[in-house]
Amino acid sequence: MQKILPKDIKKEIVRNIPGAVIEIAEEDGFEIYAVGGCIRNLILDYSIGDIDIAVVGDAPELVRKAAEKLKSAKTAIYSRFGTALLSYKGRNYEFATARSESYALDSRKPKQVKPVSIDSDLKRRDFTINALALGLTGPRTGELIDLFNGLTDLDKEILRTPLNPDITFSDDPLRMLRGIRFAAQYSFRIENGTLEGLKRNVHRIKIVAQERIADEFMKMLSGNDPVGAMNLLIVTGLMKIIMPEVTDMGGVEQVGRHHHKDVLLHSLKVMTFVAEKSTDSILRLAGLLHDIGKPATKKFIPEQGWTFHGHEVVGARMAKRIARRLHLGKENTEKLTGLIGRHMRPVNLTSDGVTDSAIRRLMFEAGNELDEQLILCRADITTANPKLVDKYLANFDEMQSRMADVDARDRMRNFQSPISGSEIIKICEIEPGPVVGALKGRIEDAILDGVIPYDYNSAREYLLKIKGEVVNTDKDTLISESRNRARERKQIDKDFEFPETYNE
Repeated sequence: MQKILPKDIKKEIVRNIPGAVIEIAEEDGFEIYAVGGCIRNLILDYSIGDIDIAVVGDAPELVRKAAEKLKSAKTAIYSRFGTALLSYKGRNYEFATARSESYALDSRKPKQVKPVSIDSDLKRRDFTINALALGLTGPRTGELIDLFNGLTDLDKEILRTPLNPDITFSDDPLRMLRGIRFAAQYSFRIENGTLEGLKRNVHRIKIVAQERIADEFMKMLSGNDPVGAMNLLIVTGLMKIIMPEVTDMGGVEQVGRHHHKDVLLHSLKVMTFVAEKSTDSILRLAGLLHDIGKPATKKFIPEQGWTFHGHEVVGARMAKRIARRLHLGKENTEKLTGLIGRHMRPVNLTSDGVTDSAIRRLMFEAGNELDEQLILCRADITTANPKLVDKYLANFDEMQSRMADVDARDRMRNFQSPISGSEIIKICEIEPGPVVGALKGRIEDAILDGVIPYDYNSAREYLLKIKGEVVNTDKDTLISESRNRARERKQIDKDFEFPETYNE
């Protein structure tokens, strides 16, 4: 696997470090080492990324002096912890005093830090592939230090802790998530002893701040193998702690000859398809979570079998809570819940009996997320029956074809009312209020339902036609109408139910 020989690593790393850092370190007698990920990435032929530097001495002092010489560099100094960040020309350099650490049982923050040699510092690293150091200045300049056979583990594609895994994972439980991320990202195998140690310590993840868990989880989603990472989270028991809604989907229940598939296995299949089509982490997360509402809505009806009516609505609500835990922010939360809440809509729009109006409304609601919505929907067709797959995909292709036609005619993908609220006020000579919203809403409905074309003149003519009726309608009725309209636009289309067996 090694693409760059160890003897070539120094040249590449030094080329990516500001010369002022090396010069000052040599002038003032600082012993510095490039450590961890930058060495690992170069050996694996990945981008070098940000560079971590271990300093035998005062790391913050070295950074202060380097920043003075570089002038345009930005710094963040943490003298208490012996660390400092230097940002220069778009790259971050993290400097840390070589140290040993001891931890309290209820925190991953070290309670005691002592300066040590580079060899002792490497013992506290998470995995052998990250416990590599390259001497940049001082008595070991040019030496690639590998105390724990990290180069061999890189070559064999193995993840292993330098010390007893119980110590490594108990001291800093976040390392368990980092290990899973690395294993999935590099297609490495977690060594058996390390894996068992991880399983024994999963309960320790509870002391880690939710923000750090969320950060690692989102990195897994955007990585090379998000499904592999999810599988490792599940088999180690971490998923049950950090996101129990996912593991709750596992298992199959049977009543007589009726059984439902394992929703968790199905969700992982959907996520696999989505990940092949898109690197978008929110879409990949939607693939994993699209059916989380099924356990709560599961019902057995003798004449029908298992049903999960409304699972998309329940799932969207559950996803909103998960989004808060993952600190996704308003925009990504709305995107995630929208994709899940609408994931049954496209498969309901089959070629028979569905109007252009129904298609327009889905396109209007999905907006700029339409392509992602269709990827998720197509991925959801996972039935084991090849004839049904062909049938459902044919219906889906027909629906997409009609969407393309509607899109070309009506430009629904970026739908906006042709007449703004301010124009309605001016044209109708009315005050701001419910009447304006009602007029605007009725114009939009008329376009979505195909009553009028999607252009300004038609919308203006229609506005003048309905103006009198709306102006003379009482305020409470107009407010109720607006609420109903908003509710209906979010509801699942109940006129065209696609069989639940499409992903059995």
